[in-house]
Amino acid sequence: MLTRSCRSVLYVPADRPRVLDKARDLPADALIFDLEDAVAPSEKARARDTLIAELARGGFGDKLRLVRINALGTPWGHDDAAVLAGAACDAVLLPKVETPGDLEALAGLLPSLPVWAMLETPGGILNAAAICAHPRLQGVVMGTNDLAFELGARHVAGRAPLLTALQTGLLAARAHNRIAIDGVYNALRDADGLAAECAQGRDMGFDGKSLIHPAQIEAANSAFAPSDAEIATARRQIAAFTEAQRAGQGIAVVDGRIVETLHIATARATLAKAEAIRLMEAS
Repeated sequence: MLTRSCRSVLYVPADRPRVLDKARDLPADALIFDLEDAVAPSEKARARDTLIAELARGGFGDKLRLVRINALGTPWGHDDAAVLAGAACDAVLLPKVETPGDLEALAGLLPSLPVWAMLETPGGILNAAAICAHPRLQGVVMGTNDLAFELGARHVAGRAPLLTALQTGLLAARAHNRIAIDGVYNALRDADGLAAECAQGRDMGFDGKSLIHPAQIEAANSAFAPSDAEIATARRQIAAFTEAQRAGQGIAVVDGRIVETLHIATARATLAKAEAIRLMEAS
């Protein structure tokens, strides 16, 4: 699994040079350059050429650069994959993955690039464990809009109709040590709703949230980063546990709570995440 931060993962239309240029300076941890839903069929070829040129220009810093291609069963998928061989991106994201065979087909076309999977269909959710076991898979992105459509589910606060699918995808990702990114929030002007959904995704265990607009980056970066209080607690837990071990004890007590080996692993992961974020922001 990647050690870099993936708090905010912004979709960027691949056919709009000005938007691609602006993305270079945005504080998102990762970018999904989108050749699929964001691009009209008549613009697919032009978007492909535009994206390859912009990736070659570089300037995206330490952001993780993912490219979402069209599904291989469409008229554009194989051409998308072909131009990514040797392109200046970090991984390729395949939409509507339903079986490990979908990933295998893509991996055969791009032997040197890690692959990511969109989990956004009932079949993909039911096969999530097998999909996440694929050796070339690096991460998954939950496609909540497509999933809600295929389920006939309504978009409601709290996402109750989607919780089983979200947790199934997350369980599969964690079972195989893959990155897991939560789905998008559609209401651009609902800051409170966005904050609540970011907090929900964070509390469930997702690594970050996929975003549809730069205005959503700050909320995701804040929600999925360790707070100052969490960092301070992690340091105190490690210090107390180290002292307890020196005294021949197997546990410590911090703020009235038992601290044992599992809590120290969590504390160290918290500090490692905070340091990864610090380094990314410094660069």
